[in-house]
Parts: sequence; C-alpha cells; structure tokens
Amino acid sequence: MDLKAILKEKLKKLDENSVSYEEPLRNEDKIFQDLLHEWGKVSIKSKIIPRFFNRIPSETEPLRQKLREESRSDLLKRKSLPLLDRNELNDLWMLLDQHQSFPDEQLITYSDFQKVSQLASPKSKPYFKPSLFAKLQQGDPQGRVSIISLFNYVMRKVWLDHTRVGLSVYDSNGQGYLTETELENYITDLLPTLCQLDGLEKSFHSFYVCTAVRKFLFFLDVVRVNRVRILDILACSFLDDLLELRDQDLSKDLQEQNWFSAPSALRIYGHYLNLDRDHNGMLSKTELSGYGSGTLTQPFLDRVFQTCLTYGGEMDYKTYLDLVLALENRGEPQALTFLFKILDIKDCGYLDAFTLNYFFRAIQEQMKVNGSEQPISFHDVKDELFDMVKPKDREKITLNDLITCGQGDTFVSILIEFHGFWAHEHRETISSEPQDTL
Repeated sequence: MDLKAILKEKLKKLDENSVSYEEPLRNEDKIFQDLLHEWGKVSIKSKIIPRFFNRIPSETEPLRQKLREESRSDLLKRKSLPLLDRNELNDLWMLLDQHQSFPDEQLITYSDFQKVSQLASPKSKPYFKPSLFAKLQQGDPQGRVSIISLFNYVMRKVWLDHTRVGLSVYDSNGQGYLTETELENYITDLLPTLCQLDGLEKSFHSFYVCTAVRKFLFFLDVVRVNRVRILDILACSFLDDLLELRDQDLSKDLQEQNWFSAPSALRIYGHYLNLDRDHNGMLSKTELSGYGSGTLTQPFLDRVFQTCLTYGGEMDYKTYLDLVLALENRGEPQALTFLFKILDIKDCGYLDAFTLNYFFRAIQEQMKVNGSEQPISFHDVKDELFDMVKPKDREKITLNDLITCGQGDTFVSILIEFHGFWAHEHRETISSEPQDTL
C-alpha cells in the first residue's frame, strides 16, 4: 500500500473517533447544572431556623404528658444529686476550720483555699474557684478571705439550688413559672414545716395561703398574667420571710413586721371581717370606707370599685388584699402602678390638673367637715404636687415620673386620704413634737 493510501486510512479513522465542538460545551453545562443544584440544596438547608420550641402536650395526649412528667422528674433528680446535704456542709466547715491560715482572725489564704479544694468532696469542688476567692476579697492587705464569708456563700448557694429544685416540682408545665394554684399548693405543703404557724386553726389555713400567695403575685406578677417566675421568687426576699417562720425563737416584733406571720395574717383577716358588717363575705363601697383611719375619699373609693375586680359591686378577699398591699407599700413601684391606674380617671396614662382637682375637692370637703378655718387653694396644692414630682412635662405627671421622684407615697396620700394630707401639711409640727422615751 502506498503512502497516500495509508494517510487516507488514518484520516478516516480520526474522523470516526473525533468529538464535535458542541460536546465539551454540553458536558461542561451538565457539570455546572449538577454543582448548582447541589449548592442550592445546601443554601436552602442553611436558611432553615433550628427548632427551639416544643409544644406542651394537650390534655388529649396522656402518653406525651406522662413522658414529659417522667422526663422532668428525672431531670430534677439529676439536678439535686450534685447538691451538698447537711452532713457534707458540716464536713466542709471542718475542713475550712482546720486549714484556716490565721485561726484568731478566721482568715484563709489562696494557697490554703486550694488545699481545701483538693481535700473537699467532689460535690464541693465547684465552689472553690479562683473567681469566687476574688469576689470574696474585703480589701485585706494580704489578700486573705474570711472562712465565714466563704462558708455562708456556699450555704446560700446550696439553699438556692435546693429551693429552685423544690419549686420546680410544682411547675406542672416546666416553663419556669408557678401559677396561683401552684403557689398555693407549694405553700400548703410548706405549712407543716413552719413551727410559728402551728397555732393556726385548720379552718384558717385556706385564708392564710391566700394571704401569702397574694404578696407574691402582687409584687412579682408585674404584667398580671397570674403566674410568677421561679427565678423572681428566688431573687426576692419573700421566701426568706416565709421560711423565717421555722425559727422557734422568732421575736414578736419580727413576727409583726413579717407579712407571712400568723399575727399579721390574723390582723389583716380580722380587719376584713370587721369591715364586713352584713357578714356576707364581701365588702361594699360603704363598708370599705371604714378602712384604716376611715378618711379615704369618696372619689378614690368610687375609682377602686370601677377599676378593681368586683362581684355584683362588692369586693372579695383577694381584691381586698391587693388594695391593702398597695396602701401599706405606697412607695413601691408595684403599689404606685396599682394606685396610678385608680387615679388615672381619663385612662390616658398621665395625671393633669383636672385629675388632681377631681380628687382634691374631696379633701377640701373633709377639711370643712373637720372644722378647718383656713381654706387651702387647689392651685397652691397643685403647684406643690408638681414641684414634688418634677415631671418631664410640666402639665402632665406620668407613672414613670411618680416612681422616679422618690415621693410617690406622699403624692398619693395627699390625694386619696384626708389623714395623709393632714400629716403632710403638719409635718413640721409633728416632727418637732417630743417623742416619748421609755
């Protein structure tokens, strides 16, 4: 075969195996589309918000409810296992006492603090952190820490953890809140451990529980949703006051100052019964007018029954407790919020001269009834009230103005009660009177 024939044969084979120009483009486009599709899947997944809320099982789902209850019970048991008990706290105190660097002053250095950390039980080790040692510094020139302060911190932390677990047992939904009913159940179960309440008759227990629960709800349920956060219960001092009743040697003075004590609860309920002249278990507007010194003004009483929950125009014991808490703690923000709503007759969020005059006219009428010879001009009182509060807007007093001024209790007393107005007008005379001494 000649050379020419061989070349033709080779060219023919190359033409048969050759790839068209469009084929690589089609392959490239296919690869691009595949990669784009995979990239789209990844980008869509990355935009999905992770699940952060699990629906609480309804009453028609008993199995899910039971599973949730068992899971919560197991969680609370695991939370309580690392907590120190009384014997372990005693052992910790013995270690601190044995390793204090300066026995006469009951101080410990950081090196001895580390020794105690190594010798203490595994449950105690989380409390022996350098950050805690630094926080307990009291300006000692040698950098020492009081072992009493250290032990008190550990005891307080353990008590808070135990109490949080105990309160969480009553949280049926596991959302970190206790409803009014759950709070009532907690305090009812707590009653047998409070020795200062042993003298209460069982028939009074329900009224006592109601009295105790109302203070938690009034001060901690700010948005009025009928539930209280467990963290708020732990942060406030109310639970300390309640558990203080375990002390058998609690003095009478401290009991009288404690809202949760038996004398305090009996006093409040006794006043309620004394006001209830028709003995129907409710208070009418006329009956409530005898509250305290009996000088609450009629406009204020009218507004109380307009804004507070009533039944057939009469007030029950729970609403009465809210009013008592507000009037006995007039300087507190929660009480001022409660009373401001009553004073705000226009429901506009502020008090103006018209509103102040509406309430002060009743004070002027009571002054005439009590034989006051010198009439007091409302304009003078209005200027004094505005100067007292110093609102941002000189014509309007808001709730925030009333809380921040620091004299909200005096402001309210002047408007709602003749006795409060009289005490303010004669404050210089009262303060100059000699006090009886024993």
